[in-house]
Amino acid sequence: MLILLPPSEGKSSPRRGKPLDLTALSAPELTGARERVLDALVDLCATDPEAAARTLAVPKTQLELVARNARLREAPTARADAVYTGVLYDALGLPGLGAAARRRATARVRVTSSLFGLVAPGDRIPAYRLSGDAALPGLGAVAGVWRAELGPVLTDLVGDGLLVDLRSGTYAAFWKPTLPRVATVRVLHETAPGKRQVVSHFNKATKGRLVRALLEDGANPRTPARLAEALRDLGWTVEVDGGALDVVVSEV
Repeated sequence: MLILLPPSEGKSSPRRGKPLDLTALSAPELTGARERVLDALVDLCATDPEAAARTLAVPKTQLELVARNARLREAPTARADAVYTGVLYDALGLPGLGAAARRRATARVRVTSSLFGLVAPGDRIPAYRLSGDAALPGLGAVAGVWRAELGPVLTDLVGDGLLVDLRSGTYAAFWKPTLPRVATVRVLHETAPGKRQVVSHFNKATKGRLVRALLEDGANPRTPARLAEALRDLGWTVEVDGGALDVVVSEV
């Protein structure tokens, strides 16, 4: 099983640590594309901060994010599972997992990244600002860069197992799976008997809790139906239709 997550827009900025080494990241097949995206981003932010702020949708009160991007090659790094923050990652709590669950996370969890394409929990990265829908001068849409690169890498990582695709729509555009076993998850809030609504903020928290529970339990389902069974065994209400799973919660 491979669990594919979106990144967080908010990130914790490491205060100390080695500078970025692209050759040390997992999926070395992506090093060339990572270099191109990094070069384009750093060059934009270093040479034209005002254009960079517009391109990256950085508010005028947060222009330090542009300056940070300009220094990405020298910036301190930390494990990705400490850099990515926000609702999903707070609920997932990778740094707080036990040793066995963390080993499973290393093998089974990957984060889609607009800057690095794909990141493992233990990869050392700096904090950066680059949304998945951004386009960079001389490079174009970052989604287009990764759409041409991620397929072979992810197909190899999944092998003959199950891909659990928890990406948001923006990052789903980076790669469309054509694998035989893919599960997607939607979170529904049951506000009254028979009355359900799709949630947004709590969708992220619920997905984080689901992944944490799977990692702690050690379940390694190979089909969407088996994934649904594993989640039910862990106490969740799950309905399945092919590869689409609805997780129904009464409290958010």
